[in-house]
Amino acid sequence: MAQKDKSRKSKDKRLTVGFVFGNLVAAVLLLVGGLVGLVLWLRVYTQHGVEVTIPEITGLYRVEAEALLESQELQMVIIDSTFSAKVPLGTVVDQNPRAGERAKHGREVYVIVNASCKPQVPMPDLHDLSYRQAEATLKALNINVEDVRYEPSEYRNIVLDVLINDTVVEVGQRIEDGTSVVLIVGRGKGKEKVETPELRGKSLQQTRAILLSRYLTLGAVDYDREVTEENRDSFVVYSQNPVVGEKIIEGTRVDIQMTTDIMKAIRSGLDSKEDDFF
Repeated sequence: MAQKDKSRKSKDKRLTVGFVFGNLVAAVLLLVGGLVGLVLWLRVYTQHGVEVTIPEITGLYRVEAEALLESQELQMVIIDSTFSAKVPLGTVVDQNPRAGERAKHGREVYVIVNASCKPQVPMPDLHDLSYRQAEATLKALNINVEDVRYEPSEYRNIVLDVLINDTVVEVGQRIEDGTSVVLIVGRGKGKEKVETPELRGKSLQQTRAILLSRYLTLGAVDYDREVTEENRDSFVVYSQNPVVGEKIIEGTRVDIQMTTDIMKAIRSGLDSKEDDFF
């Protein structure tokens, strides 16, 4: 009986050891299988060993370059922009990695693009400067003087206005780098007399154009309130000196006062007509 018990215990012990050993082997195999599976998944996920050739995108327009890179499963990242008149606006001027290099799918390609429009500069105040001073100022801003027109004025050789395509350019107006302008320069008073035109209700730009057409010069400009970016274009002339219809010599300065109150300009015109009547 004791012998049977001893044999049974030995058998149970062997079964227990075998069970533990089997579970241990299974766990090891499961762990190894999991690691192998993880490595294989990572190789697929990161596309290990799968590379593409970086295409040449310099010289292409931005949208073209982006589309080409996307077709190769690459990403375009713009890191800077510059301006060059030697290459088309909006095109890629540099890239990293370079064309021909190998890279994995999803790689970022860093690019520098040429600006899509020319830089702009504000027009400086050139009024009453000499022609030479004005020309030097414009040259420093890369603005070209393509022509000079001489008009009657109280003083000789001073800048009266700046034109682009026969349109007066206001002080502070932004224009493209490299633009060509025409300078209106005074040549002293003329000998002919002209009537002072009606300026009430006109904007500053309209006033300049009207005076130029009569060979007259814009003099002092006074505002009845502070000028801001918001109200700058709302001002109109409500008073002028010399008055409308007065005979003055070509080149004479005409001073104006401006307001944003249209009714003020209208009342000023009515008062002027009453004075003429009486």
